[in-house]
Amino acid sequence: MNTVEEIEQAAEKLAPSDFDRLASWVSARYHELWKRQMERDATAGKLDFLFNEAAAERQAGSLHDWPADKK
Repeated sequence: MNTVEEIEQAAEKLAPSDFDRLASWVSARYHELWKRQMERDATAGKLDFLFNEAAAERQAGSLHDWPADKK
């Protein structure tokens, strides 16, 4: 299988239990790729603006826990 279309066609033919197994694998693979990208972005400083924004909000007193405590 060389194309997404071929993979999709094959997935259509799977038994439900096999499709569930495939879906779990795809989900885990997607999560791992996302995690690696986030790590690369963090290492490269691409997420520093988020830390700077949070620090500024903390200093201004406008940073709150999420979800907000319901007291």
